[in-house]
This record gives sequence, C-alpha cells and structure tokens, in this order.
Amino acid sequence: MKNIKPFGPSIGKGRLSKKFINKLNNEFDFKSNSKKIDYSSKLASQIKNEVKISNQFIKKNLEKEIKILTRKFLTKEKIGNIKKINILNLWVVRQFKGEYNPIHYHEGDLSGVGYLRLPKNMTNNKLVRNKKSKTNGTIDFINGQKGFLSKSIYNLIPKINDLLIFPNYLMHTAYPFNVEGERRSFSFNIKLTFKK
Repeated sequence: MKNIKPFGPSIGKGRLSKKFINKLNNEFDFKSNSKKIDYSSKLASQIKNEVKISNQFIKKNLEKEIKILTRKFLTKEKIGNIKKINILNLWVVRQFKGEYNPIHYHEGDLSGVGYLRLPKNMTNNKLVRNKKSKTNGTIDFINGQKGFLSKSIYNLIPKINDLLIFPNYLMHTAYPFNVEGERRSFSFNIKLTFKK
C-alpha cells in the first residue's frame, strides 16, 4: 500500500490478488444477467449495469483482503486506534463506451474502488487528433479549489488489480471512453469504529 497526498486528503493505492479479482469477476458474471439485482438506480452513475454483491459473498471471499489493505492505509496515516472495519456495501460497475460516473461522493468513513477489467487503449482519444490529454476512462479526485500552489484535481489512469482507498467525502468522477470494450470496477464503503 502506497499513500498518495496530492492535496489535503490522502489516497491509498494498493494491489489486489489475482484470486480476489477472479472470484469477484466470476460472481459478477454469474449475477449480472438478473434484472432483479441491478443496482444502477441507487447510484450516481450514467451506467446501465451495476450489481450489488451480497454480504455473504463479501464476508466469505473479499472482506479479509479489503480489511488488510484498509489497515495498511490507515497505519501509514498514523491512525492505529481502529476497533472495527465494517464494509457497508460493495458493488460492481460495468462501464462501456460513452458511459460515465459524474462527480459524486460516498457514505461511510472510507470508500474504495478496484479495477477488474479495462479495455485496450482505453485512454486513447479517437475524436480529437493530436490530443495529449489521457482522461478517457480515467478517474479524477477533486478537492478544494484551484489556487496558487494548490492542486485541486488529481487524475489517475487505472490498472487491473489497482485498489484505491480514500475518505468518503472526497469527490471523484470516472470519465467516459470511446473505444469498444468493458471497464469493470468495483466500489465499496466502509464505516470505522474507533477504540475509546
């Protein structure tokens, strides 16, 4: 786990195991065909297919790894008085060409996003020639306002197996992309209980 501090709040960046990625991808593939479990209407996104993962599946297959990485993030921030880490919810986001996640924030104390699949050449911009910006399919974190010696936007190009952990109030957005393929990620929210 590496902690990044582009502005006030810190962002933790870690790597997920292949076992974790495979289990979550398989669970999503199994459940994504059911209209009963589409989670899109409860989220900020402009995306058609989002699936909430059950608490039982999280507890059995995902919880341990997420909690280990969360503790590493908090330890690097010198926060050691954590009694309990509770995963409130976790969902998978299946994003295709033209879809995006507008600027938003989450519930809980900490939130996270992990990357399961990414389209080839996702950051290429076919619509604008000679464009140097690589925002297609990337994630921006937004904090504060632009000012002298004050950065307010931090852009990250995702990689498969990346896990990002950040304070729930840190605004962020996932940009659309214009190539064929699937950008599959998952998000979660965490509530912390502190020792008295």
